[in-house]
Amino acid sequence: MTKYSPNEADAKNGSTYTAEFLRVKGLAERGVANAQHSLGFMYFNGQGVVQSYELAVVWYRQAAQAGLEHAQYNLGVMYQKGQGVQQSFEEAAAWYRKAAEQGYAAAQYNLGWLYAKGQGVQADTQQAMYWFSKAAEQGDAGAQNNLGMMYDTGKGVPQDFRQAIAWYRKAAEQGYARAQFNLGLRYDHGQGVPQDVGQAMSWYRKAADQGYAPAQFNLALRFDKGDGVAQDSQKAILWYRRAADQDHASSQFNLGLIYDNGQGVPRDEQKALDWYRKAAGLGHAGAQNNLGLRYEHGQGVAQDYAQAQQWYLKAAEQGFPGAQYQLGNLYDAGYGVPQDQQEAVFWYRKAADQGHLRAQFDLGLRYETGGGVPRDEKKALHWYRRAAEQDYVAAQYALALLYDKDDGPEPNCVQANAWYAKAAEQGHVQAQFTLGLRFDNGLGTMQDYALAYHWYLKAAAQGHARAQFNLGLMFMCGQGVQADGAQAWLWLALAERNGFSSASRYLKSVAATLDSSQLALARERLELLPN
Repeated sequence: MTKYSPNEADAKNGSTYTAEFLRVKGLAERGVANAQHSLGFMYFNGQGVVQSYELAVVWYRQAAQAGLEHAQYNLGVMYQKGQGVQQSFEEAAAWYRKAAEQGYAAAQYNLGWLYAKGQGVQADTQQAMYWFSKAAEQGDAGAQNNLGMMYDTGKGVPQDFRQAIAWYRKAAEQGYARAQFNLGLRYDHGQGVPQDVGQAMSWYRKAADQGYAPAQFNLALRFDKGDGVAQDSQKAILWYRRAADQDHASSQFNLGLIYDNGQGVPRDEQKALDWYRKAAGLGHAGAQNNLGLRYEHGQGVAQDYAQAQQWYLKAAEQGFPGAQYQLGNLYDAGYGVPQDQQEAVFWYRKAADQGHLRAQFDLGLRYETGGGVPRDEKKALHWYRRAAEQDYVAAQYALALLYDKDDGPEPNCVQANAWYAKAAEQGHVQAQFTLGLRFDNGLGTMQDYALAYHWYLKAAAQGHARAQFNLGLMFMCGQGVQADGAQAWLWLALAERNGFSSASRYLKSVAATLDSSQLALARERLELLPN
């Protein structure tokens, strides 16, 4: 960077001066440090002269070298931001230190930040704490908030929510928006203070009214979910929009969801898509995933698997499990990408490791069948169990089947019955039938016709033909229920109607035990039942 003397630079700038500028300039040229600083300030802001960062640096430096702390601070800021000089965090730290050692609070705060971030100095949480404390004791709200955050997270000090609260409160009561937000969070979660939704909302609102986007988002979220306040979609939209207009990605994403679902507004796919795009462009993984879903299914856009793959990949690389699973599906089917089962398994595993149920189940299925991986029933058992323990019904049934196999990885009738029961209780029709069959025959459990009847009835009500047939036999023979020819005929007829051909010969046998009126009534009841 070319350097000029002050007068040479003025001449090159062709500056025109005000009387105040000329007065200050005269004093500055006579070596008055405060005037040199004021002249730097005038050049920095273009007050009475053409704005020039370079000349601001010239005059700040002269005042700083004379020991004027606020000039040292301003020179540090210009080095930190690269204004009028080549950016240098080392130079910024050196000038901040000179001002900080003279007790200048803003310089102490900035020097603390440089130590916290390791910019221009070696990262040192103790030094950061030291300088934040110096500034905080002078009432610097930013430093007070940062001290609160250090106690909050236990960074550089033992974690202490009460100390965090004390410092947040000092800054919050000065109107420092981030501290108001942080104080709201502590009341929200009951950390360091009794949980108090009203106090949380009050502090969020103070910060939100100052335009602090995270506080606006939290207010919106409360109104959106009716969490601690009356649910109010319009207020939620208002606060989401205020934060979204500041490029708060989560607010943009939630606005997309609101328009997608028509919650408090007419459903509008295009507006949903627009908000998803904004959030996705800012790196919001959920929005990127939703854009991928839109392109995959042609919802509001032309179907485009290549675009779907790109958006899923962006979200997947951020660790978003839903996108990792969807990406696995694309590679599995070869939609928008070359079909590649190994790549599919790679992404399924990424999602499964994060607890994604479908991915865990699909990975189990692949190990059981050998799809894209070597067949390994022990690994299949592992992945089925991971999903089953999260109440994924298909995995519970698949797990039961593996435990039920005599040549399986871990044959265990008791475990099989337990997982059949869990799946059956969630309405899995085949598990209900299987459980009925096991109680009917005493497989891995005590024979219990009443329980067999119970589970057959559940499966039969869902149209399971074999369960309907077995119910017919139970009513015919009086096993677990009182013998009842009309009920036997009805269930056997339903089984036959649903394709279980073996029911036909038993139907004739039961019909022979009924008189004409009983048979006519049973047939009328059959006609009234859905197919």
